[in-house]
Amino acid sequence: MIVPADDVIARGRRTVVRRKRLQDAADEFGWRSDPDLARFDASRPVQAPFDDYQRNWSFDYRFTDAPARSFAIEDKDGRHIGNVMYYNLDGVRGEAEVGISIGEPDCWSRGYGSDAMQAVVSALFRALDVNRLYLHTLDWNARAQKAFRKAGFQACGTSWRDGHTFIVMEMRREWLGAGAPAIRQAVA
Repeated sequence: MIVPADDVIARGRRTVVRRKRLQDAADEFGWRSDPDLARFDASRPVQAPFDDYQRNWSFDYRFTDAPARSFAIEDKDGRHIGNVMYYNLDGVRGEAEVGISIGEPDCWSRGYGSDAMQAVVSALFRALDVNRLYLHTLDWNARAQKAFRKAGFQACGTSWRDGHTFIVMEMRREWLGAGAPAIRQAVA
């Protein structure tokens, strides 16, 4: 599957980050309903029937700014394998929070997450007036921490929520090196 250029937010070496499409709801429902995957987000799996989930997802897609902040990740064959997003944009402090989820377990530990995150980080620094991007990852999720370090993030603290301990990691604009992935289109 070839992604139209106007859908592409960023390209990594192994991934394409694109705007979401209505048909992405089915993949996301499957991932968010999986108790094993929910554990990595310190959340509960979705319990609603697919029709209810899809109705809410479609509303957000059409009537909120969520599609401008949450993007699909595809592998080189065009398969939707996960999502990446930014939120908590703070113009005064010049920062935003980022998150990523690779929903397809056969894509774990294969470099897709760090590749997509590197591409998105570059795109966000070009498109947004921020100097810092940060994220939270569960303290026991060594695989995610390794991927984030590979994408250029560094640990900067810890936080706690709902009985979970998170490692806070950050990336600063001035840390971007000459080897940052090429960005095809800025985030809009």
